[in-house]
Amino acid sequence: MNVKREGGGQPGAGRDGEHPARGDHATDRSTEVFVAHRNLLFTVAYEMLGSAADAEDVLQETWLRWVEADAGRVRDQRAYLVRITTRLSLNRLRTLKRRREAYVGSWLPEPLLTAPDVAEDIELAESVSMALMLVLETLTPTERAVFVLREAFGIGYDEIAAAVGKTPAAIHQIAHRARRHVEARQPRHVVTQSQTRAALAAFQRALETRDLQGLLDVLAPEVVAISDGGGIKQAAPRPITGADKVARFIVGGLTKTDATLTVGPAVVNGSPALVLRVNGELDGVIAVRVEDARITGLYHVRNPEKLTRVESETPLTLR
Repeated sequence: MNVKREGGGQPGAGRDGEHPARGDHATDRSTEVFVAHRNLLFTVAYEMLGSAADAEDVLQETWLRWVEADAGRVRDQRAYLVRITTRLSLNRLRTLKRRREAYVGSWLPEPLLTAPDVAEDIELAESVSMALMLVLETLTPTERAVFVLREAFGIGYDEIAAAVGKTPAAIHQIAHRARRHVEARQPRHVVTQSQTRAALAAFQRALETRDLQGLLDVLAPEVVAISDGGGIKQAAPRPITGADKVARFIVGGLTKTDATLTVGPAVVNGSPALVLRVNGELDGVIAVRVEDARITGLYHVRNPEKLTRVESETPLTLR
């Protein structure tokens, strides 16, 4: 659990190591409550921000505000914590929007290695999928917050209104608008995990053998490939559209190096994905969107600053 401040001691503690307004027993109880809801709060922040690092920062701020609260006057601790996390995430999201406008090349969400049970939870897997997270980037900060809280977590309109500072009537309108926006950009048909794994396996075989025709067979004609190097690793500066262009870009990149590429399956953001290593070193993650047994979206994250959550599992939950 990452709730300690730099320098050690209890998070939110004063310089002398004691919390300025509360005793040890109250602080311990606050810690227990926070830990019990931590995975939920992280999931809320991550779905709103698309960044694990920023989500962790939000959780640290949430903890500091929570430990200052008068817990005895909080009727619903879960709702209170979600409200704090939402408000802090909204503030940070507005800042991130400006920062991402200056991002070098295409931007993709930070991939998370997740446990197999996340993939078995259809609602959770869908809510944190790379494809959906990318769609959420096209919403305004308030629309994203409302959509995430309503569609992913099933939170009531009144509670969302309190979290984002709008009236329940306004939340109804925002939720409806955001839902229509997302649905228009979602796959036409629901794809099973096994179908995604099959498409990925075919893609992996073609990748390992540098088989141009194999790539063309598994890529949909309208496929869009997005790669994120963050200006640190080489990546296509803009999305590439079309099976032929995508396949030739991939094979061309592979033929330019003598490095040893190894590709292995993983569960990333609740869905089947591939982890790429070059000469044994972690080099990237590839997630996909599949429709009608073919890949329509290819998301390749190479920015090393975004690969810190690929070596160990991150627990996520909607409850």
